[in-house]
Amino acid sequence: MRIEHLRQRLADLGAKPVHIQRVLRAWTHALPLSAGPARRGPNLPQAVLDALPALTAELDGLARLHSEHPAEDGSARLLVQLPDGQTVESVLLPRDGLCVSSQVGCAVGCVFCMTGRDGLLRQVGSAEIVAQVVLARRQRAVKKVVFMGMGEPAHNMENVIEAIQLLGTEGGIGHKNLVFSTVGDHRVFERLPTLTVKPALALSLHTSRADLRFELLPKAPRISPDELVELGETYARRTGYPIQYQWTLIDGVNDTPEELDGIVRLLAGKYAIMNMIPYNAVPDLPFRRPAWDKAADIARQLHRRGILTKLRNSAGQDVEGGCGQLRARVLGDETRPAEAPVKFVRG
Repeated sequence: MRIEHLRQRLADLGAKPVHIQRVLRAWTHALPLSAGPARRGPNLPQAVLDALPALTAELDGLARLHSEHPAEDGSARLLVQLPDGQTVESVLLPRDGLCVSSQVGCAVGCVFCMTGRDGLLRQVGSAEIVAQVVLARRQRAVKKVVFMGMGEPAHNMENVIEAIQLLGTEGGIGHKNLVFSTVGDHRVFERLPTLTVKPALALSLHTSRADLRFELLPKAPRISPDELVELGETYARRTGYPIQYQWTLIDGVNDTPEELDGIVRLLAGKYAIMNMIPYNAVPDLPFRRPAWDKAADIARQLHRRGILTKLRNSAGQDVEGGCGQLRARVLGDETRPAEAPVKFVRG
C-alpha cells in the first residue's frame, strides 16, 4: 500500500484534508485512528468512523512483528513480516532511533553484505515503510528514522520520499533526523533538494579509490568517490546538514594508510562526518572485522588530521546485527555452501 492510496481512500469516504491529516497523525504516532478530541478539529465523517475498524486491521497487517532479538547494547533487531509473507529487518537503536528497510533484498550487490546475495525481491510500499515506524513506536519512543536497513532507497525513490514526507510532517520527526542512506545515485541529488521535507543524507563511501569501489559495490552507479563527495557537499551546503559518510571498515581491504590519505584528500574542509563502522562478519563471506584497537587508531589519526570521525559499533553485534543476517538465518540461508573467495586489486 502507498500513502497516496490511503489518502485517496479516506477522501472517497468524505474525509476532508483536515480529517485525513488527523487520521494519518494518529496512525504515525501509534494511536487509535480516531484519536484527537473534537475540540482540535472537526469530527470525522460518519463514513470514515464506520470504516476505521477495517482500516485499522489493514494498517496493522502492513508490518507485523515476526520476532524480536534484543542486544546487550540496548538495541533490538526486529524481523518484520509484510502482508505477502515477505520479511524485512528493522532495528530499534539506542537513543530513540530506528533503522528501517525500503526493499526486500537489494540490487546493488555489495560484496560484503548479506542482503544483496539474492538480489532484489520486491519494493516496500510507502505505507509499509511507515508501518515499521508505527510498529516500533508501540514499543518505545522513535525520534529518528534512518533508511539504512535492507535495500537501496534510491531504487525505491517514490515510496521512500512519500514515507519521509509523512514522517516529517504528521509523524513529528525533525527533518535532520530523517536520514536517507544511499550508495549514490544522481536522482538523489536531483530530487531531495526539491522536497518540502529535506532529509539528512548518508553516503556509502567505503573507499577513496574508484577501482576498489566498483569492486565492492559492483552494481552501484558508476560515480567515483571524488564526484560523490562533491555532490554530497553541494547538498550539505544547501540544506545546512552535514553529510554522513559511511565507511564499513574491512580488515586488509580499506583500512590501509593509503586509504587514510585518500579520506583526508576527499573530506578535508568538507561539511561532513565520517562514520567508521568495523565490519560485522557474515558467515561464508571472506571478509573480516579489524581489531577494535586498530579501528580506534584509524579514527584517532583522522581526527588529528582534521576529519570529524565517529567510530561506531554496528548495533546488535550479538544478535546478527549485519544487514540481512537475521532474515537469512530465519529463512535458513546459513545452510548455503560457502562462496568462492573474492579477490581485490590492492592499491
